[in-house]
Amino acid sequence: MRCSPWVRPTAAHTDTVAAGETEPEEAGEPTPSAPLGAAGPSLQDWPLLARLPGLIAAAHGSPAAVRELLAEALEQLKARFFADEPIETLVHARAQLIDRLLQQLWSAYCAASMRESALVAVGGYGRGELHPCSDIDILLLVTHPPQGAERAALERLLTFLWDIGLEVGHSVRTVEECIEQSKADVSVMTTLIEARLLAGSPELLAGLRERLAPQQLWPVRAFFEAKVREQAERHLKANDTAYNLEPNVKSGPGGLRDIQTIAWVAKRHFGAETLDELARHGFLSIAELRRLQQAQSFLWKVRFGLHVLTGRREDRLLFDHQLRLAQIFGYEDASYTLAVEQLMQRYYRTVKDVSLLNELLLQLFREAILTESEPPRPLNARFQVRCGSLEAVSDTVFARAPSALLELFVLLQQHPEIDGVRASTMRAVARSLWLIDEEFRQNPRHHRLFLEIVRSPVGVTHELRRMNTYGVLGRYIPAFGRIVGRMQYDLFHAYTVDAHTLFVVSNLRRFAIARYDQELPQASRIMQQLQRPEVAYLAALFHDIAKGRGGDHSELGATDAEAFCLEQGLSPYDARMVAWLVRNHLAFSLTAQKQDISDPEVINAFARKVGDEAHLDYLYVLTCADVRATNPKLWNSWKASLFQDFYQRVRRALRRGLESPIDPEQLVSETREAARKLMLARGIAAPNIERVWRRFSDSYFLQHSPEEAAWHMRLLADRDPSCDEPLVALDPRSVHGTTAVLIFTRLLEHGFERTTAVLDQLGLNVVDARITPTGDGFSLDLYHVLEDDGAPIVDGERREEIEQALWRSLHHPEQSVAVHRRVPRQARMFHTPTQIAISVDERNARSVIELIAGDRPGLLYDVGKVLTGEGIMLQAAKIVTVGERAEDIFYVTDLDGRPLEEARAARLSDRLYHALTQRAAA
Repeated sequence: MRCSPWVRPTAAHTDTVAAGETEPEEAGEPTPSAPLGAAGPSLQDWPLLARLPGLIAAAHGSPAAVRELLAEALEQLKARFFADEPIETLVHARAQLIDRLLQQLWSAYCAASMRESALVAVGGYGRGELHPCSDIDILLLVTHPPQGAERAALERLLTFLWDIGLEVGHSVRTVEECIEQSKADVSVMTTLIEARLLAGSPELLAGLRERLAPQQLWPVRAFFEAKVREQAERHLKANDTAYNLEPNVKSGPGGLRDIQTIAWVAKRHFGAETLDELARHGFLSIAELRRLQQAQSFLWKVRFGLHVLTGRREDRLLFDHQLRLAQIFGYEDASYTLAVEQLMQRYYRTVKDVSLLNELLLQLFREAILTESEPPRPLNARFQVRCGSLEAVSDTVFARAPSALLELFVLLQQHPEIDGVRASTMRAVARSLWLIDEEFRQNPRHHRLFLEIVRSPVGVTHELRRMNTYGVLGRYIPAFGRIVGRMQYDLFHAYTVDAHTLFVVSNLRRFAIARYDQELPQASRIMQQLQRPEVAYLAALFHDIAKGRGGDHSELGATDAEAFCLEQGLSPYDARMVAWLVRNHLAFSLTAQKQDISDPEVINAFARKVGDEAHLDYLYVLTCADVRATNPKLWNSWKASLFQDFYQRVRRALRRGLESPIDPEQLVSETREAARKLMLARGIAAPNIERVWRRFSDSYFLQHSPEEAAWHMRLLADRDPSCDEPLVALDPRSVHGTTAVLIFTRLLEHGFERTTAVLDQLGLNVVDARITPTGDGFSLDLYHVLEDDGAPIVDGERREEIEQALWRSLHHPEQSVAVHRRVPRQARMFHTPTQIAISVDERNARSVIELIAGDRPGLLYDVGKVLTGEGIMLQAAKIVTVGERAEDIFYVTDLDGRPLEEARAARLSDRLYHALTQRAAA
């Protein structure tokens, strides 16, 4: 990692420390933190402020000069930001600038007529903290509702603020009104306890503060519980993880709001005005105080930079902002990590540190505020339970018995009634992490304790996450420590590698618990029958552990996994199984999504790869857990059905025996028979069934399930074979977890491109397409579609809209179609080079087009247009979206049903490349 001189990496943010090590306690005082309720350093050296009184005095009716001064001040702050001035100075400088402005305006407009009132800064402004576009919240504290001259003075003040372009959030309240609103809303109460006098009556503000005291309103206990509840709800909105791809630096977990929560509770309980006072109260060690200050400083720099870049109140670290900030901060691309990934790794490790300190300090407050003294209950010679939390019996426990660093998590699993860990024990763990060295990792007792954690019937995910938060997991498995906070700059991976890994473990645990059976019944059934579920958990821990090293992370991770498992005492078979799963953790998903699983040879080949049902079972549950944990938008009913279908086909092949591969003729016969039974049960006469089936070749029955075939035949059974009227039908909830769109019509030259254009323009995602020509000049086209949120189409009006749009397109082929939807903001941030490969599938007498390109509206339409122009027949399409990237497969022939000749394939590749790159550039 390389930073510019003004982004100084400190010990608390180096890779080693962030991965789980701690800093030693140091003598001496840290840099004093700014008061929580007062402005920052003096601005006597800012000459611009000297012009302010004269401008305001001359500005009655002409605010332009003041507006220009504010713009000039903002430009100076930006320049100072880029010139490496301490961020604390800049944040407080902005607040003091607004202080001076409001004080001068109060003196000019309100002081004479509102002598008993007070102008008060509240919220973040009350703390004396303003970023370039932060909210400026003021309270006009009055003794009575303003009337006459008072009201006119306030209106002139607010009008002037509006005229100079200063957006100020204001309220006019009496003390009694403040009290009533505070009683009803803890957020109002929080805003007011940060009140700071700008001008006017100090006695009035003092009276408000007296009425807001804990003895009068919101006692410390109630306030603490409300703020903890508020924080939990805020975290839940971020999927309870700080590791989202585009985090909110202010309100996300581990963000600035979590630091402020500590400060609010401290102020309510102790009356503490600064973070330093927490150290003097013994609630923060010197090292913890320094870490908290460094974290706040870094997060302030990021937030200040976001406001500077966007010119608005933007607290989301969006992809485009990440790139620009990484450049501003001086990061450079390295061999295996992009500059932006380095910046974000520091961000994620910072918020991880804040989350740990937040947990520790809130636990300390909980112990001081909520718990009553009671004698501890011993668990063993090293641990006891005090007031519902686990506690080491002394500060020297870990030094005397290092194995207690793992035993702690085992005890939490064995005693689910324990609420958490005492703050003193958290600190002792942090101080003792250095004990987890190579000798510690080689100790057989520690191997047994770690395996006991992953083999526990309860609390596996919870304690692995706690181990990661406390830094123990990254020390015990050093390779895991290197992926902490590592992000991948794309739209596919929604979380950092460590957060994703623990989500995979969490998904596997859900499969193992009966109350979640309804989510993925087949995966749950398999997981609950596994003899050694810890094999799956260990494979999950290691499946991405080698990311960022260069080379094939699956191969590198498999090597790490096997060595670790053998070291921990697993049997050679189990160690090899874990390594095989890590090596092949992508194989199931890639085959199911990118190959034609209706082809018996694809199934037979994969069955040979896995070898037996045990390997298939482990790989299936790991794949489902992995894909679900990659991105919340990635998993949908289509993938669930696709994976289940693929699993069933491979399992059947394995049960037949690898020496007796699946026979295509047998599959056709079985599909026909199953579909026939379904149709007869629905009252369709046998002669009608045979009449319709004669129109289709055997390949149709390989590509469609019995349920699909029965639906198609039911629609066609009563139809006159000579009827040219197009047929459009939707099955809202197909057996594949999608909405199936059927189009039966005369073979159209532009069918695929027109249909995909209509579906795309309607905001639908096509995930699969199968084009089946009949022997009499018709075509049965089946598209599987989902809404943009991954759900099938259940609304009747929505289905009718789709049917009508397709009907119009079929009846008016002379009318042009196009896709006008814009590329989503996130996708526009990435450039995916277009790649096209065309090969021949000799066994099925067809060509296979493999396409990789940037995903965008109209992509399938453009592909279809080229295929039509080149006289290419489309048989089927597998549509795979990987974040911002489309990875689609098209099975095609020439007009005579043969694979493409080499020269024609080369010309088609060139045409596709030209069409897609030209459209992407536009």
